[in-house]
Amino acid sequence: MTTTQPTGRVLSPVRASFLVFDSFWTWYRRNWRASVTSSFLQPALYLVALGFGFGSQVRPGPATLGLPYVQYLAPALLVASMMQIAAFESTYPVLSAFRWQQTYLAITATPITPGQVLGGQLTWIAARLGFSAVAFALIAAVLGAVTGPAIVWSVFIAVLTGMAVSAPIVAYSATLESEGQGFNVLFRFIIIPMTLFAGTFFPVEQLPGWVRPLVWITPLWHGTELSRDLTFGTVEPLQALGHLTYLVALLALGAYLARRVFNRKLAV
Repeated sequence: MTTTQPTGRVLSPVRASFLVFDSFWTWYRRNWRASVTSSFLQPALYLVALGFGFGSQVRPGPATLGLPYVQYLAPALLVASMMQIAAFESTYPVLSAFRWQQTYLAITATPITPGQVLGGQLTWIAARLGFSAVAFALIAAVLGAVTGPAIVWSVFIAVLTGMAVSAPIVAYSATLESEGQGFNVLFRFIIIPMTLFAGTFFPVEQLPGWVRPLVWITPLWHGTELSRDLTFGTVEPLQALGHLTYLVALLALGAYLARRVFNRKLAV
């Protein structure tokens, strides 16, 4: 379906979503300094503190796949960091665009549809993750925390994992009328436990047996396993396909749910 502007020009869905994306990009170019800490410095400090600080007490062995701990950690921490950034970008900014600044309402007063607004929003979040993931990979390479150029694959997996987390959260954020306890519960009981126990810092085999099935259903575990396998060259095709299918399916489901909520709340 195409959108017709008042001038009579036809605006394609791709073009409309790009215009939404461009509005976020324009804002970011003027305010990027506000996100330097969360996007670049914080992940790098985690890598230094845990990889070199705590990691100096961890000897290479089966648990670290025979690698120095910082190299074992880097591809997984890349994915976990992008998941955290994705979660933040999908909460307060989305609620603000609905309730406080009402940016979405202003956009849909033009010929741009709610679905196209969502497309632009998700595209922007993916771009933000891409910028941050590349910066993290470069910093890790400078610090000697990568094993080779295969870290590029981790960048793609980190963005995909972040989007698999982002889309359902965008759908959830769109349903809220105020932040209340909604975001606190999300971060305290979902995002932080995933970061700690989904295999980022140690193999999930070290967890009690009854906990592991809970870990296996988290997108971060799938992203972490896939990132490490691709980086270290230990990929098994069927397992990799399973991880990819899970992440893509979660992204698609989240986008579908978000589209329904956006249509309901923004339709005139």
